[in-house]
Amino acid sequence: MASLASAKTKALSFWQKVALGIAAFDLFAFLQFTARGFVDVGGAPLWIHLHAAGMLAWLGFFVLQPTLIARGDVARHRQTGAIALVLALGVVVLGAYSTYMSVASRHVPGFFAPSYFLTLNTINIATFGALVLAAVVALGRDITAHPRLIVGANVMILEPALGRLLPFPLMQPWGEFAVMVLQLGVLALVARHDLAQLGRVHRATLASLAAVAFSHTLVEMMGRLPAVHALAERIGQG
Repeated sequence: MASLASAKTKALSFWQKVALGIAAFDLFAFLQFTARGFVDVGGAPLWIHLHAAGMLAWLGFFVLQPTLIARGDVARHRQTGAIALVLALGVVVLGAYSTYMSVASRHVPGFFAPSYFLTLNTINIATFGALVLAAVVALGRDITAHPRLIVGANVMILEPALGRLLPFPLMQPWGEFAVMVLQLGVLALVARHDLAQLGRVHRATLASLAAVAFSHTLVEMMGRLPAVHALAERIGQG
């Protein structure tokens, strides 16, 4: 009981604060969007519910992992990390499938062309998966890179939450640029932490910043290509 009490009173670590902040923001964005009547929860297909459940579970592990480290429970952190890795794979698969089904059922936000939506979600979820994989590889090479890459991965999937808070119809064609700036802003907090703790910006933080910027550039380059437009049309036609 004493150890539990001390854990509760101990100040949150930087990584706990970042994880809690991102998770709380994601939950708030989706809950307020639903509360405003933009989501028919009962009428949503099963794959939407599975995707949502997978993301909720992932956010739970995202908060749990730095909490275990803050408490000194490295062994359990590694055990739950293995589960989180499998869950991350599920998030990638469900995210890709949800994107495909959204285009196939023509359930795409009106301010996005289906080809742009297909490109945006595919690149985002692929970059998320790549950063999670890089974080796993980093465990055997540079342990300090691991939390930075995991945060980078979660910043990548802030896109859907931001899309439910920002007035996208009024922000075109600058909506995605605003999303990129906000995502880079979150990672700038990590860079500031690096400077305070290390005297330099960690290369994993730089890699995460580059991944966000490059992914948005790639989306803009590919999202309006005739070939991608034709692919989205074929998917939409079944």
